[in-house]
Amino acid sequence: MYAVIGAGPMGLAAARNLQKLNIPFVGFELHTDVGGLWDIDNPHSTMYESAHLISSKRMTEFKEFPMSDSVAAYPHHTQLRQYFRDFSDTFNLKSCYEFSTRVVSMVPEGDGWRLVSECNGQKQSRLFEGVLMANGTLHTPNIPSLPGTFAGRLMHSSEYRRPSVFKDKRVLIVGCGNSGADIAVDAVHHAKLVDISLRRGYYFLPKFIKGQPIDTLGGKLKLPRPVKQRMDAAMIRMVIGKPSDYGLPNPNYRMYESHPVVNSLVLHHLGHGDIKARRDIRRIDGHTVTFSDGESHDYDLILMATGYLLDYPFVERAHLNWPANHDAPKLYMNVFHPEHDNLFMMGMVEAAGLGWEGRNHQARLVALYIQQRQQNTAAAKQFNKVKRKRAGKTLDGGYDYIKLARMAYYVNKDEYLETLSKHIAELETEQPVLALEV
Repeated sequence: MYAVIGAGPMGLAAARNLQKLNIPFVGFELHTDVGGLWDIDNPHSTMYESAHLISSKRMTEFKEFPMSDSVAAYPHHTQLRQYFRDFSDTFNLKSCYEFSTRVVSMVPEGDGWRLVSECNGQKQSRLFEGVLMANGTLHTPNIPSLPGTFAGRLMHSSEYRRPSVFKDKRVLIVGCGNSGADIAVDAVHHAKLVDISLRRGYYFLPKFIKGQPIDTLGGKLKLPRPVKQRMDAAMIRMVIGKPSDYGLPNPNYRMYESHPVVNSLVLHHLGHGDIKARRDIRRIDGHTVTFSDGESHDYDLILMATGYLLDYPFVERAHLNWPANHDAPKLYMNVFHPEHDNLFMMGMVEAAGLGWEGRNHQARLVALYIQQRQQNTAAAKQFNKVKRKRAGKTLDGGYDYIKLARMAYYVNKDEYLETLSKHIAELETEQPVLALEV
């Protein structure tokens, strides 16, 4: 019996693939229903009312369960919550989960893992053959220390739900990732003024080009990496210009070496003066914020759109092959532990265009590996050698990703999917070792 922690998109993909191979499992979910962070009513969700998917539905959905044609190209979070509930109901996955249940701890014991869970104040200890950790990467906010003491309201984007919080306030958004850009656009319609502080430059992409979602264009012709970087960057400059045209810093790295911001509305409002770009914060004194260029302004609210940190509070870092000086565990393909053959980090992967189907392939590989390991096949033994040798090696496709905590588990979609497909094919065609010997 295996344990699956989490019932968000990755947990459901893990559960579905174990189900397909008749591998018994029990799922654990903190909330009362499936959907993870896409359920805004989940107390542990970091969703906000205006949130939509930043990749298009056809490039994100599970292939065996496509979204309805009536759903918008970039669905609202309420539509995605319903999508995961329908997915779960269709494949009867809820019956395999224990809801309103927290995983308190997990430690290796013998050939398995001792997992302690808690529901309604009652703790239960069970020994599992292995564990698939799919509790997500967007739970623990990254809150950098600020140089000084702010006298107004300080909040993180994880706390943000609705724009009424900005009503008649002077607002400073710190950070301009996809959430920061979304929230800045929300604030425009309610706040007295909106500024956005950036420490570095970003590449901005429109959601549509010629009426088509941008992530559905191109890809048929495989270009060498440097050529693709130059051509795509040139195309974006032609369509929307450079960030500096809107008062923003230009990125000092090449295209795709950090996650792009898929939002042209923030540029619209910058161009209209509804949002003012500010540089990095140098000092805070009461309500006054001074920036690195010497300019200063007074604010009532600072919202930190500074991302999240990986956090698995129910297991010691040492069990995850996670050195103290690393931003992420050192695993093969961001999934497979070099020594524990029964521990899997599900969904600790980011890549432009990977979608939930890419994560479904990840879950397929894990389920096949579990099956083949149980059958003691030569392919499983060979895979063990590979994952031990290559743990911590980044599948970056030759891209020089910038050194940020978030990018520590970023991969190149093409290389990652190609590696997944190779290993899946090897395990799907293998026969048990004993049968081969006979």
